[in-house]
Amino acid sequence: MVTTLAANLNLQTLKSDERYSFYQTFVEYGGIKQKWVLLLSHKMKEKKEGTLRMKLEKKVEKAEKSFKKLKGEDFFCEEDALKAAEKWIADFPSVSFEKLDLKTIKKRETGKRGRPSKDGKLKIYYRIDGDIKVNDAFVLKEMEKMGLFILASNDVSLSPEDMLKYYKGQDNVEKGFRFLKSDTFSISKVYLKKKGRIEALTMIMVLCLMIYSIAEWKLRTKLEEENETVPDQKGKPTKRPTMRWIFFNFQGITELSTQKEGEIESEILNMEDLHWKILGLMGEKCENIYL
Repeated sequence: MVTTLAANLNLQTLKSDERYSFYQTFVEYGGIKQKWVLLLSHKMKEKKEGTLRMKLEKKVEKAEKSFKKLKGEDFFCEEDALKAAEKWIADFPSVSFEKLDLKTIKKRETGKRGRPSKDGKLKIYYRIDGDIKVNDAFVLKEMEKMGLFILASNDVSLSPEDMLKYYKGQDNVEKGFRFLKSDTFSISKVYLKKKGRIEALTMIMVLCLMIYSIAEWKLRTKLEEENETVPDQKGKPTKRPTMRWIFFNFQGITELSTQKEGEIESEILNMEDLHWKILGLMGEKCENIYL
């Protein structure tokens, strides 16, 4: 279902991916011309609408219990009762009053415990009565913004397709930052004060990330080309392993050096079929290191 906002903006279907619709406009902010693209993810919208329906059921159920309790309260005047009803509905925006009435009840006053005497004075109290229903306006407002997000760029030549592509590609950048901030480098054990040394360490880390990324890309590409898989952390076959998991699999492999008649011979221990398979996919140079 297309939202009212989307309908008013006349969103167009993205040619490269029909799961998205878009609306683009040009604005100037801070003296810089920018392109803003409003995107509607139909898949995200459908998912969030389902989540909203489940949450709505729970909210309505909670509101009904609370309203039943409110209807049992006594108020000294109509004004107090109406104020309490207004405060209550503000706390439960997902519902609205289908019908709201006030009813009066008479109670005999008594200063003693037990059954009130017949000569006690009658006092009038007010109670809230009525019914509640789902607030359609609230639901429509919530659904209207679901699945919508904005991408902006100062490169006004970019198409909406390219902007979405670059946006999705940020995940790889974020993974790189997570890699740099992980315990892999044990940065917490390194203390540097000089700017030059900090820059040098950062350069080494970025180079490590570059090599790591190239190795991961190469292995994934070869797995796809050869239609091969390797086991993931759960033992299930995958064509997209992380290089960190591959490195973990290579832990425990050691080189044993022995000296015989003045010559040193080396032997690689703990190598298994999986290791040779990975090295074969990575190429002859990597394989020769372990031979």
